[in-house]
Amino acid sequence: VQLVESGGDLVHPGGSLRLSCVVSGKFFTIDSMGWYRRAPGKQRELVARVLSGGRTNYADSVKGRFTIARDNAENTVYLQMNSLKPEDTAVYYCNAVVRVDTSYDDYWGRGTQVTVSS
Repeated sequence: VQLVESGGDLVHPGGSLRLSCVVSGKFFTIDSMGWYRRAPGKQRELVARVLSGGRTNYADSVKGRFTIARDNAENTVYLQMNSLKPEDTAVYYCNAVVRVDTSYDDYWGRGTQVTVSS
């Protein structure tokens, strides 16, 4: 199972970006999909998550600005980020809980850099 992120970039404060993550390989189903981030000198934190049934949850710091969505037919999860702030600068990692055999396991992408700066 591989997760490949794209969409990271340098953007001015107040700008927008959309991150994408495609899950590929041999598996049965994908349970939850989500985005985490790690800012310089900080621990990795959950940004947003979407369950297989569509239920979502967000970090308080991004509520109202970020939107997570998934396309089950394309095994893809998106993160629309609006009103970006310098404190959103981080490496963003895609995560998916995937059933490969008889159990569900965590898989991670390599990350995509988001830099918010004037």
